[in-house]
Amino acid sequence: MQLDDITISRAIVEEFMNDFMDYMDIDVAIGGGGPAGLTAGYYLAKAGLKVALYERKLSIGGGMWGGGMMFNKIVVQEEGKRILDEFGIKSKKYQENYYVSDSVEATSTLCSKATQAGLKIFNLMSIEDVMIRGEDIKGLVLNWSSVEMGGLHVDPLTIRSKAVIDATGHACEVVNVVQNKIGAKLNTSTGKIIGEKPMWAEVGEPAIMENTKEVYPNLYVAGMASNAVYGAPRMGPVFGGMLLSGEKIANILIEKLK
Repeated sequence: MQLDDITISRAIVEEFMNDFMDYMDIDVAIGGGGPAGLTAGYYLAKAGLKVALYERKLSIGGGMWGGGMMFNKIVVQEEGKRILDEFGIKSKKYQENYYVSDSVEATSTLCSKATQAGLKIFNLMSIEDVMIRGEDIKGLVLNWSSVEMGGLHVDPLTIRSKAVIDATGHACEVVNVVQNKIGAKLNTSTGKIIGEKPMWAEVGEPAIMENTKEVYPNLYVAGMASNAVYGAPRMGPVFGGMLLSGEKIANILIEKLK
């Protein structure tokens, strides 16, 4: 059977536009496709919520692909291994409380299982702004990453959501937008983003769980964005806290929205 180039193009454009239109009004919008965002999306979608994830880069997975300094291995602690096991990601016990996994297997499996659970991923899209009604976050303002990179004057489009998760990592991009737009009104000791501290896994891993929460009405932080907002240390190539943070924020929103 012959293939027609125009039919191929029509199929791509029509099916993408159907998805984009369908996900303009959703339960949860996630900014950032790293391990915390993917894990949150997996549990939210598995619970039956309508959830979309927006990633500015071509690839999904954040810093997990590179392991530690481009050695494609990651470490998780005992509690984090539970989530690896649930996803079917192989791990090897290095010593007590230290498990090693292949970063490529871990990242690709998180992405695959999350999308199979129902998470809709839109890559190459940047979060340019947030939609605020009164004092609440009500959605995101999106543009193509290429527009941002090219410095082009092209207006964005808006999607509506009941909750937004900032899982954009060190930059905590969504919270930065809110702070820049409305000033010092965040749920932190200063009302502003405090900024992450130097790497200290022993402190940073438990802190990320404490800091995974609502930072502004309908805006939640997960993963490294949590520690950046609340002023805790970074953790480096240990990823158990990232996975557990994604699970925690998903459980918070499942309870709230269902």
